Amino acid sequence: MKKLDFIYFDAGGGHRAAANALKQVIEQQKRDFEVRLVNLQEVLDSIDVFRKLTGIRLQDIYNLLLKKGWTLGSPQMMAGMHWVIRLFHGRQVRVLEEFWRQSRPDMAVSLVPNLDRALGESLRRALPGVPLVTIITDIADYPPHFWIEQQDQHFICGSAKAVEQAHALGHPAEKVHRVSGMVLHPRFYEIAPLSPEVRAAERAKLGFDPSQPVGLVMFGGEGSNVMLEIARRLDRRQLLIICGKNEKLRAKLQALPHTAPMFVEGFTKEVPRYMQLADYFIGKPGPGSISEAIAMHLPVIVERNAWTLPQERYNADWVRQNAVGIVLPNFRGIARAVDDLLHPETFRQYRAATERINNRAIFEIPDILDRICP
Repeated sequence: MKKLDFIYFDAGGGHRAAANALKQVIEQQKRDFEVRLVNLQEVLDSIDVFRKLTGIRLQDIYNLLLKKGWTLGSPQMMAGMHWVIRLFHGRQVRVLEEFWRQSRPDMAVSLVPNLDRALGESLRRALPGVPLVTIITDIADYPPHFWIEQQDQHFICGSAKAVEQAHALGHPAEKVHRVSGMVLHPRFYEIAPLSPEVRAAERAKLGFDPSQPVGLVMFGGEGSNVMLEIARRLDRRQLLIICGKNEKLRAKLQALPHTAPMFVEGFTKEVPRYMQLADYFIGKPGPGSISEAIAMHLPVIVERNAWTLPQERYNADWVRQNAVGIVLPNFRGIARAVDDLLHPETFRQYRAATERINNRAIFEIPDILDRICP
């Protein structure tokens, strides 16, 4: 068995989710891989300067910022974080060297940004010849020193833009591997289609008028307080809102007066089923949520402004380039945007654009790993 270490952390939910999804598919395919999930935060806990200063892990600080919506100035915060990472680079390398010597994988697969320089350097020192593969879980890189480092390794890219960025930094074609999109959980491919009758009945069970459109509102695993503003501004629209782990937000939404039917859900693994019951998606331009919505043929409405995380800003450009939805400067214009999106001819065009995108990345990546692993 080839031993593969999948490196993730919990700053946002996408990294762990992608690692788990790939592990599940690899096991379903009965490949000659033993996949071990490694939480990088736990490996580096002993030198987490943020935890020493504040008592809170770096990944938890990040998640708190998302939950509270405190993302204005995030490019400057990113620069400060990179300065700290550079300052502690030597210590990170030493800790990771010891980890690799104990773990002894045949290949290391990184699903995390910012720390691949330390991962690569430590792996070369501890286990020369063992390849490092970075699966970029954003649609594109946010240089410098975010996803793509100038070191000898492989990159798996879900967009032409990411491939272009890797080549621009000097990585040869044989080390840059293009797949058809972001990693989605296999349940998005396994879910059975619903007949119109069943879909109408399921919508009615949630309290909706099946004949009227339903918007799905979702802002990642931590939710966002902007969902309250969206619900207020779409008072006369049917909404299916998923709050993730944010129980306080869920309680506020459930208590919010709303003229049209509104169903509020917390953390759930039934996102594909809820997307089947919706007609369009409203959320932040995260790579996972956009890709999930498009896989379920939901046109999207997202915002892009100074509060948008810098690594997610290109995603809004990608939405425009692929004509799969509307990008707003802020959600104050959400009511007009929904009206425009649901105009019959406009909606048909957006829906057709989502249907032209065939993302099979989760089934393409295991073949690539198989070719790379010695």
